[in-house]
Amino acid sequence: MSAPIQVTYDDLKRFVIEALVSLDMSHTDASLTADVLVCTDAMGVHTHGTKLLAGYLKKLKAGGYVANAQPVIEREGPAWATIDGKNALGMVGCMFALEVAMKKARQCGVAYCGLRSTGHVGAIGYYAAQAARQGFIVSITGNDIPSVAVPGSTKAVLGSNPIAYAIPVVDGDPVFLDMATAAVAGGKVYAAHQRGEPIPPHWLIGPDGKPTTDGSLYPAHACLAPMGGHKGYGISLWCEILSGVLPGGHMTWQVGSWMFDDPKLPSHHNASIMVLDVEAIAGREAFDRRVKHLINEIHAAPTSEDVSQVLIPGEREWKEYHRARKDGVSLPMDVIEKLRQAAEICQRQPHWLL
Repeated sequence: MSAPIQVTYDDLKRFVIEALVSLDMSHTDASLTADVLVCTDAMGVHTHGTKLLAGYLKKLKAGGYVANAQPVIEREGPAWATIDGKNALGMVGCMFALEVAMKKARQCGVAYCGLRSTGHVGAIGYYAAQAARQGFIVSITGNDIPSVAVPGSTKAVLGSNPIAYAIPVVDGDPVFLDMATAAVAGGKVYAAHQRGEPIPPHWLIGPDGKPTTDGSLYPAHACLAPMGGHKGYGISLWCEILSGVLPGGHMTWQVGSWMFDDPKLPSHHNASIMVLDVEAIAGREAFDRRVKHLINEIHAAPTSEDVSQVLIPGEREWKEYHRARKDGVSLPMDVIEKLRQAAEICQRQPHWLL
């Protein structure tokens, strides 16, 4: 495999913005989308970073995703809302829903927003982290087309439905978790297979209902294993209820594949956002003191001889993010190849892709 290519954060973001604007997206929405994708790459999570751009451009160009669409509130109360994403990119829908949820939480202390009929939402932890930096505890879920078996099934029953949370930390980056409820995100199977790397035996369930290491079978003839067996199944169902069922969105097989369906078709993804205003519920000063105590206690936990310190969720990603902001984003070749496809679609060719 060729060595990764190093690109400055700003150069990578500039290319993504130009690509999206070339397909009639506003600069504001393009900048938001670019920051979600590039931030995710900077954290080292390349399955959900700019590798997705070419697929998004295909949907925008064909009309499955609507470049200039703006989400709207359908129904609402003091502490809740259901939002129609109008088939805009998921970044646009999620940020709109997050802003609505934070506004309501400032008034009521807590808020729920259900977002339906949006595009693929990308790394949902991005939005949670943004709200945590503004003093909110945040939990976000999403749903997707089924790709994950459940205990006892031989075929996919639920999506690799993601769940994320973020908690504010007064003098540092938020405590931060973003995970699929499958044993692994489907993008990691694609990436490993494309790079010729072996698939671990606990990632996939073959057509016979048994584990398989053949990445070429996914998704047509194999499905993802659930994270932790029945535990991942239960959490995935929770994500489906909050994201799809409650706001009246598409569920399970009603959700489209943004990668494999006709790009003219919307994917009808959905998400839920729950926000708690720390200041209203606990008082920020007392909360910050207690969170810091908890973090220090975990950091001080005894470790095995090959571990220097127990980490808080998100610490590794934030360290990589800050390094990338300073030294550049390191992009593996499978990401570069996808970015070259994106460059062909939008007819933009940055110098670092030559």
